[in-house]
Amino acid sequence: MDLSRSEAVRREYLDFCRVEKGLAANSLAAYGRDLARLAAFLADRGRLMESARPDDLRAFVDSLYAAEMSGRSVARHLSAVRRFYVYLVERGRLSEDPSADLSSPTQWKSLPKFLTLEEVDRLLEAPDPLTALGRRDRAMLQLLYATGLRVSELIAVERARLNMELGVVRVQGKGDKQRLVPVGKQALGAIEEYLDLGRPALLGRRSSAYLFVTGRGGPMTRQAFWKLLKRYGLEARILKNLTPHVLRHSFATHLLERGADLRSVQMMLGHSDISSTQIYTHVLRERLRSVYDRHHPRSG
Repeated sequence: MDLSRSEAVRREYLDFCRVEKGLAANSLAAYGRDLARLAAFLADRGRLMESARPDDLRAFVDSLYAAEMSGRSVARHLSAVRRFYVYLVERGRLSEDPSADLSSPTQWKSLPKFLTLEEVDRLLEAPDPLTALGRRDRAMLQLLYATGLRVSELIAVERARLNMELGVVRVQGKGDKQRLVPVGKQALGAIEEYLDLGRPALLGRRSSAYLFVTGRGGPMTRQAFWKLLKRYGLEARILKNLTPHVLRHSFATHLLERGADLRSVQMMLGHSDISSTQIYTHVLRERLRSVYDRHHPRSG
């Protein structure tokens, strides 16, 4: 069995993902690890990756569960496997896709946490509006909740990518994919106050391409934003484990509660697959069930 041939095909596929798909280095590394694990599993069964059968791939998924991987990790492996075999079929290496009938795992053992509207209001009011740092922090929190950005996207926003007149921000997401996300009036108001009174005070005579800057004039780090979010969460008396992703979940949940369609939320969040967005429909169902159980006179 020529294992070097399978390795060459994997490298060719990863080069395709890097050049043609524009996948980020972290994603490429994860795909490489996941496919290497599949190759090793198939080699133990006496098969090359190109000769895998559907039952081989089902056994591989079973082995991931047996290793006590989380649903999300299994889903990531499954995504890598599916895309690899779609590639082989498209390039004429295989006539049929052996991964076509693999079922997706449940990615969330527990539903994502989100804030109530009252908690969001308290959080957004926590920063001091009379200081430069407070104005910056309030603008960051407002923009995060208004757009559902990932924290990595938030700290990387450049001043030139925010159009105050149109009320949109151009975001550089995963895999270097860009998207336009609308920004609400309250967030724009907080950002305008920060641009007028906060950012100039922080920069002094320095210049920066980034929208949000530190007292030293540089861009904020992920770790620094996590710390300030934790601090404001405590000041706002929010007892949940507050992370940037909780605000992202809150953004999506509150939009869907008010009638937004799933495709629009998917586009704003930058999800490449709508299955990642569908978790929020489960959030809404669970919330409706809870409201019914609490308030209907014959629910018990």
